[in-house]
Amino acid sequence: MVSDNNGLFDDRINSIESAYEFMLAYAAQGHEKSAGPRPAHEEEIYAYLSDLDKALTDIAEITTKQVEQVNPSQVDSYRAFIDVLANDAKTSQAAVGLLLSQSSISSQLVDNLNASIHLRALLTDLFIVDEALG
Repeated sequence: MVSDNNGLFDDRINSIESAYEFMLAYAAQGHEKSAGPRPAHEEEIYAYLSDLDKALTDIAEITTKQVEQVNPSQVDSYRAFIDVLANDAKTSQAAVGLLLSQSSISSQLVDNLNASIHLRALLTDLFIVDEALG
């Protein structure tokens, strides 16, 4: 991965990838919605989703800054694609926010988020940009 001075771009991508990987594992565990105090496995999914939510905040702007740093002569050719990334991030973040607002998060709910075309598109967008910059 290309690194900027603060590592912010890399940190965001790593947080998004880590959350997605955890979500895949969580979905496979078959957790039902719980009543009462949150079990430890739910505390973990809330933490990963919170990290994902934070990582998605301003990801298009951070990506633009990374492009400006790494490949300043091609910023214009990245603009339209970064707009796509911004839209995918916005819709993915809305879905993450919905899960975070739930009192309990089942494996099925996380599995549905994993299957979301918006989240998958966002991951692909980030992989494309990262590879193009590399």
